[in-house]
Amino acid sequence: MNYLETNRKQNQFYEERLSLVMERLQEIVEEPQVGGAFDDYFTATAQLMLKLNEIVRATSENPDAACSEQGREWNRFLFAQALEGDNYENGFLNPAYACEKLGAEYGAMFAAHFARLRSAIAYAYEGNFERVCLLAELLVEIYVMMLDDDITAEKVQAVISSHVHDNQELALQYGIARMFDKNRDFYRTILLQADLNNKNYLYKYGFNISDNERKILAFLQKMPQEELQAMADTYTEGFRLGFVTLNKPLEKKTLVEMRYPVGFEPMMRLAAANFEKMGLYVIAAPSSTAANKQYINDHEQDEALWLDKSLVERRAEFLKKILEEYKEIAPQFAGPAVVETFGEKPFEPVNRKERLQFDQKQQGLSVQSASEQAQLINQYIHGEERSFTVIAYPIPEIGDQFDEIFAETVRVNTLDYMKYQQMQQKIIDVLDAADYVHVIGSGDNKTDIKVKIWDLENPEKETAFENCVADVNIPVGEVFTSPVLEGTNGKLHVTQVYLEGRNYLNLEIDFKDGMIADYHCTNFEDEQENRRYIEDNILKHHKSLPIGEFAIGTNTTAYRMGIQYGIQDKLPILIAEKTGPHFAVGDTCYTYDEDNETFNPDGKLIVARDNSVSCLRKTDISKAYFNCHTDITIPYNEIKSIIAVAKDKSEQPIILDGKFVVPGTEELNVPLEGLL
Repeated sequence: MNYLETNRKQNQFYEERLSLVMERLQEIVEEPQVGGAFDDYFTATAQLMLKLNEIVRATSENPDAACSEQGREWNRFLFAQALEGDNYENGFLNPAYACEKLGAEYGAMFAAHFARLRSAIAYAYEGNFERVCLLAELLVEIYVMMLDDDITAEKVQAVISSHVHDNQELALQYGIARMFDKNRDFYRTILLQADLNNKNYLYKYGFNISDNERKILAFLQKMPQEELQAMADTYTEGFRLGFVTLNKPLEKKTLVEMRYPVGFEPMMRLAAANFEKMGLYVIAAPSSTAANKQYINDHEQDEALWLDKSLVERRAEFLKKILEEYKEIAPQFAGPAVVETFGEKPFEPVNRKERLQFDQKQQGLSVQSASEQAQLINQYIHGEERSFTVIAYPIPEIGDQFDEIFAETVRVNTLDYMKYQQMQQKIIDVLDAADYVHVIGSGDNKTDIKVKIWDLENPEKETAFENCVADVNIPVGEVFTSPVLEGTNGKLHVTQVYLEGRNYLNLEIDFKDGMIADYHCTNFEDEQENRRYIEDNILKHHKSLPIGEFAIGTNTTAYRMGIQYGIQDKLPILIAEKTGPHFAVGDTCYTYDEDNETFNPDGKLIVARDNSVSCLRKTDISKAYFNCHTDITIPYNEIKSIIAVAKDKSEQPIILDGKFVVPGTEELNVPLEGLL
């Protein structure tokens, strides 16, 4: 049974209900009766659901219905006409506009509800009536309520919240089924069976399809088959090597999740064949470039409308129940193999005061919920036995030199890892003798931090740093450790950095015994707004975070690529973290895997896998993990010195004025010539 057969059985239960609710929505469009701007709101939301009804009925009858010019028009209606430019700014999805037209009492709530209706898009393209019907019925219910003279915003919010609570199990079931249920093979079917010569197949996904997706497909279609195969081989071999390096049994696994950008199918289909040869069934998990990142920013805390303690409790209860259904297959999940893209115009959000935001209690509930879900999933898929790999490529939006940048990225992704492994080992030999490492910034960079290094009991057989080459984390180029928190003190500063697509100006983080003690940036005039920006996006609503990683990136070739093409601000963290020392706040690199022994190529056991926070997993796992890990890189040109300081206070420099000075690492400085 595939997704089509599964849907057809389920759709019969919703056929009549869907028809009836769509008739009512058509009446609303033709003659809305609430009055004023509310009529415009309900017309817009009803038109969305009517369009989704058109799509879901077409795709349920013909899975290729969207693979057409009609599909392209559907895509434009759902994304360009709703989210691009003035269409968004002057539409009810924008909470500022909604508040202006509907009033503060209803505006943000109705904008959030509108955004929630859009969650039915994925169901519509799969030909699944259920979610489209349920959300359409909720819309009609709210419309009828608004006709009552005694209506209040509190009553409407209660109905929306109740709907979320009542359908929580359905939402979780859908997400988990995508990972483990071979009957939910909608995306896999597109990946493996679509006619890649017909560019309209892109519209079958139900994602935003922009010039990025169309142009990267055209670019890859022209690429010689042997080059595509080489890219696929680098990606899948990195995943396989992750299991070898981490001493984990790949032969026990049968599932791999391929996360890839839409438009990369010519490469990903070859990668899928590689994985199948390894005995791994491919779960396809595609994504596309966002139509409007401001929209995402405006709605990322919409859960404030319904998040409460009972929802968190029910969510954990339902998730455990659902995972129990997949307890036989879940341990066979090998992990994600990820292809990322970079090159989009850097995003500087407008933090609109009208958007919904968590209160202090909800921030705690959000953290609690994320923690509980991570622990449950790890319990069932055996995190200590899985691995991953990540690789990145540019997209056409990066600029006129896209072809050259793509070719250079491929070169960066395939550098001689043996050469790097040898040079990095020389750096590790110096670091392993250190009591702490002192990092000092240069010029306007105010970094001054001492990072305490793990004490080795047997230096002949143990190491504190992992020699990271091109396996799980492509490209090559870093040595990293989990610092000892106690004794790690000082300031981390970067003059400008993009983290998860957001720009930070003069980001400063102060550490005391390895924990964030203070933070600041200069993005906004208001200091509280700067702090809230960091709290939401770096601290992830935690009161503090530990320093989970200290690393020294060695990929000077990638650094030169960024400078040469003027794309430093567009490099993904996957590459950027290799272009200087970096510090991660949050969990360590060994989260849920601390007790699995890992060795460097020289045979030494990597012992620095824990810190005093992650060790709490042995007594109270809820206090051990934060479910976030954000890397912050200082570029070579902002580094005055990185010095390993031994217990006897003797010093051995690793980097001086941005260049490597450890004997045997001179070749790393060649790409830096003329740049520093």
